[in-house]
Amino acid sequence: MQHFGDLDPATEEQLRLNNFEGKFDVKEFVGSISERLITQSKASSGPFDPKPFIRTFEAVVDKLISVRKDVQAKTEQMEKSVRVAEREYSKKMADLNRGFEAVGSSFSTMESKMNEVGRTAVRIGEQLESIHVERQRAQAAHDLITYYNHFSRGDTSRLDALKKEGREGRSQVAVILRRLTTVAREVDLPSADKTRENIDKYCEKFEKDMIFLFDRCYRKGDPKLMHHCAQTLLDFNGGASCVQIYVNQHDFFMNKVRDTANHSDDLLWNTVSKPDESPPKTESGLTELFGEIRGTVAQESQIVQAVFPNPPFVMQVFLQRVFAQSIQQYMEQLLTKGSSLSDLAYLRILQLVHNQTSNLVEDLKAHELPSITPSKSSLEISEFRRVLSGALTVSGTSTTSVVSAMLENAMAELFVPYIEGQKYLDRESKSLGELYAGLLANFTRYHMRMQKVKSSMFDRMVDRLGAAAANTTISGGSSTSAQAAALIMRYGGISSERIQDKNLEDTVREEDGLLSIDVAEKMLKWHAEAVGRCVELTSQNDVPKNTFILLRVLAEAIGAAYLETAIESAITRLEVADPKLEPSLQPLEVLRSVDLICHLWQQYTNMALFPLAASSVTIRREMTIFNNQTVSRTEGAANTLIQRITDAIITWLSLQLSKQKKNDFKPRNDDLSFARVNTEPCVACCDILEKVRDAAIHSISGKNREAFLTEIGVSFHSLLLDHLRRYPVSATGGLMLAKDLKSYQDTVASFNIPALHERFEFIRQLGNVFLVRPEILRSYITENYLGRIDSTLLKPYLAQRSDWGQFETRFNENVDVEDVATDIASRGVKDRFKMAKLGTVVKDLEGLKLGDGISMGIPNGFTGSFSIGGRGLNNNA
Repeated sequence: MQHFGDLDPATEEQLRLNNFEGKFDVKEFVGSISERLITQSKASSGPFDPKPFIRTFEAVVDKLISVRKDVQAKTEQMEKSVRVAEREYSKKMADLNRGFEAVGSSFSTMESKMNEVGRTAVRIGEQLESIHVERQRAQAAHDLITYYNHFSRGDTSRLDALKKEGREGRSQVAVILRRLTTVAREVDLPSADKTRENIDKYCEKFEKDMIFLFDRCYRKGDPKLMHHCAQTLLDFNGGASCVQIYVNQHDFFMNKVRDTANHSDDLLWNTVSKPDESPPKTESGLTELFGEIRGTVAQESQIVQAVFPNPPFVMQVFLQRVFAQSIQQYMEQLLTKGSSLSDLAYLRILQLVHNQTSNLVEDLKAHELPSITPSKSSLEISEFRRVLSGALTVSGTSTTSVVSAMLENAMAELFVPYIEGQKYLDRESKSLGELYAGLLANFTRYHMRMQKVKSSMFDRMVDRLGAAAANTTISGGSSTSAQAAALIMRYGGISSERIQDKNLEDTVREEDGLLSIDVAEKMLKWHAEAVGRCVELTSQNDVPKNTFILLRVLAEAIGAAYLETAIESAITRLEVADPKLEPSLQPLEVLRSVDLICHLWQQYTNMALFPLAASSVTIRREMTIFNNQTVSRTEGAANTLIQRITDAIITWLSLQLSKQKKNDFKPRNDDLSFARVNTEPCVACCDILEKVRDAAIHSISGKNREAFLTEIGVSFHSLLLDHLRRYPVSATGGLMLAKDLKSYQDTVASFNIPALHERFEFIRQLGNVFLVRPEILRSYITENYLGRIDSTLLKPYLAQRSDWGQFETRFNENVDVEDVATDIASRGVKDRFKMAKLGTVVKDLEGLKLGDGISMGIPNGFTGSFSIGGRGLNNNA
């Protein structure tokens, strides 16, 4: 075995103990030991010899074991040393703890003794304080009795001397006099009245002297001496007198005498009464006044804080004077001038002042003054008992928003006379009524002329407005809508005298009686301005109720006095029109305007008015019901008008068909007959139908147009069925008839109503029975649409054939017996209508699949449900 000494120096160096301290890597350690051996092995030319490696590693292992034993021995020795040191440390710490406990106990004992000494000192202090209070009380009582005795003898020399000592002396005199006043009221002696009178005279003289001194310092601009006077008077009687002197003699109130004449604003006063002009935002005099107020208050807030010991109270007095004198007087001048112009001018000026005053109040709130407020109990009987103890005569409490609260209250009081109760809303409603009446004056006079044609039409509107207006005079509490109705009658010229005034006709033009979107927009714009003003000026709790009242005014004007008047005039014009003349389709333009205006009106109501009533469920529901009823009434009038138009058109079509000549379909001169494309009645009917179509497309929309054209088509279809039974038709005349029916079909097809296509296809096929040869006639009438009709019902039409007499007997003899397997439902239809009119059969066959699969689903008659756009948007309310 190789010994340690056999290891080379490099390996022995690596086996030192300090190499194993810190970071140690086994691979590097083994590599460093094997490095020399590997080099030697590579240098040898023989085979690999492991013995050097084995001897070296054995020696290294022995060395490592020896090192480990040395380390272990050192570790054990160090552990023993640590245990000894720990025992010594523990013993030392125990000794220290016992020492600290002894010191803590000593301190506790000392603290207990100190607390006992402290309590003794507190008791001594309380006793001393009590003795001091008793001494002060006795001294105060002695002084007051002395001064009282001096006053009873009329001797004031001591107080006079004290007053001449300067600021401190005057302050003491103020306190003594206040206390003497209290004492004098309590004393009940024979000479007490004279003494009290002397004290009161001296107090009055002292107050006058202090006020005179304050006024002199105010004029000289001495804030320190002013503060002394204010504080002295505050201690004496609350200081109200010097505050009044300061406010009353302020330059702002002494030198400013304002009048609207000095601040004329021609642009404002020339436009404020014009509803189409925007409401004014500023007035030059008011702007100047409020600018001066802002500047003055900003300056005064600094002066007041420096001079007065109670700045918030002084600022309240100053600002109350500003509102009560400067602002209110100028506001009254503006409103008086506005009222002399018109109600609209008055309301706009009121809103302008309210808006400007609100901004002023917000600006003035920035000058809130934190300070103290004087005690108000200084002159009470109980004060005597407090002052004897030498207590302070002024108690201070922190103020946070005294001035802000006063400003809010002052502004509310400023506008209460103008908006309390129903005063403001009545004037707002009256203004709207006047504006609407003036706007609709020519419109109303134009439609009054229809009364001469048919008085009952306008009587209905006059009676309705008259009944509503009567509520203004009969019942004490008239509704706003009643007042609006009265205004519309008065300003619109609806009265028995003005109805009979023939000169009005000369001033009215045709266009004055037409409905106009611009007029409706004006009415809504004016109403929106009134609503916005109402929201700004009235309480938030009253906004839903007031909005409902203004909605009634709008509904009465735009609904009853505007839309329904135009509709009723159109109805009257149709009723009195000559039935022999072509009916005018101008009423359809009225319907178009009604639809557009009502849609605009309802959009405004839903978007602007209903949200304002959201805070009151009850009023919102009432508004919804009222609005729906108003629109329903307008829709009912529109339904009546469109039915009258339909009746007039059908009457005209019937009249044109009645002009059909007996021989139009049995011509004598074939060349001349073929030269004509259509008969005159056909041309006239197609012409009016095309006009109706064009007018309906232009004036009516949606389902309303479909229902209207369907009614026209169905009614004309019935007229043609009856028309074909009345005229004989020859072979050549059948061609003329076919051309007429084709023209009818093409014209009605341009309506683009699918329900009418089948009806007029049936008419065309029915007209072809006059063209079909006799031998195939029986086969023809059993096909397509005609196949669904019992042949018995077609005989009145077949009988109009010029050759019917030649083959009628043969036709009847050759009637085929119906097949037993015929559909039961179809046979039932035929049996049910054997004796009915063909028009009734066609009507009852609607919805059945006929011939080649075409459905006859056609509406029967006019629906009578003309609906106005925009309605129903609020039904979820």
